[in-house]
Amino acid sequence: FNTSLSLSLSLKIKKTSFLHQAFFFSPPLSSKIQTKSSDLIMNNKKNPDQKPEMPPSSSSPKKQTLFISSLILLWYTSNIGVLLLNKFLLSNYGFKFPIFLTMCHMSACAILSYVSIVFLKLVPLQHLKSRSQFMKVATLSIVFCASVVGGNVSLRYLPVSFNQAVGATTPFFTALFAYLMTFKREAWVTYGALVPVVTGVVIASGGEPGFHWFGFIMCISATAARAFKSVLQGILLSSEGEKLNSMNLMLYMSPIAVIALLPVTIVMEPDVMSVTLSLARQHQYMWILLLVNSVMAYSANLLNFLVTKHTSALTLQVLGNAKGAVAVVISILLFRNPVTVMGIGGYSITVLGVVAYGETKRRFR
Repeated sequence: FNTSLSLSLSLKIKKTSFLHQAFFFSPPLSSKIQTKSSDLIMNNKKNPDQKPEMPPSSSSPKKQTLFISSLILLWYTSNIGVLLLNKFLLSNYGFKFPIFLTMCHMSACAILSYVSIVFLKLVPLQHLKSRSQFMKVATLSIVFCASVVGGNVSLRYLPVSFNQAVGATTPFFTALFAYLMTFKREAWVTYGALVPVVTGVVIASGGEPGFHWFGFIMCISATAARAFKSVLQGILLSSEGEKLNSMNLMLYMSPIAVIALLPVTIVMEPDVMSVTLSLARQHQYMWILLLVNSVMAYSANLLNFLVTKHTSALTLQVLGNAKGAVAVVISILLFRNPVTVMGIGGYSITVLGVVAYGETKRRFR
């Protein structure tokens, strides 16, 4: 009796264990349904009478194209807008304080860069890791500041069209400083493409009715400083641990530039506040123009970064070449400054030389 009872219990336990395994280890019902659904889908794909699946929506590429087009339009608006507004304030509005104007630009860049990075988080915040890195950024800030001041000073004396013609020689100075500072040599074809760049400016200078020597020297100096800054940045911030994206670099350079420009403004433009307040009483939109101008200066830097991020550096270079021509046409229409066939021809030769330089540098890299 005991033997038969134990045998019976053993059979029941095995049966229960089998049912338990069958319950817990068999695929769930939902999995079976999904498997059958997958099989049905595969069978339907093999069936020629089955309607083909709808292609994925093309709204995403369209949105991307629209977004990039909007960025490029805003890039043109901000870059050309700040240039023309600088000229209007410095030459036509009676606001003859280019150093103070540059300080306003740098103040706006400092504040808006902090808001964009810390609060809006457009890009991750990069911290300065050493005193050496801070000194390198400070050096770049001084050079950058000098280039902006020189450009704004030149706008007091030169028309925008000639200012842009001289500014187009930046590749010449970049190649020169790269050779002198890093011994970096380009292909002879690349250097050959720089000949029309310089030749065009010489021709445009001879045909410019509003030529002014001091304005020309300041414009050339600003162009050389801009090229020097780009080469110096490649040298000073070459290590991976010290590289900063353009947004973070602007965040750190702008406050240093404001601190450097403040004593220079006090010494060289001591009556800036009294004249500005007087102009504000005469023109009710004076402060609005200064505010818009400063915000546009920051927007130009922000959009440089965004256009490069969403397209390429080559696209930005092409847009920059076209921007100069567009700015020249708009400035002539707005300010009615006289132009000559020689001046237009010289500027055209310079632009073609810049385009040829960019193309040969890309091919013979």
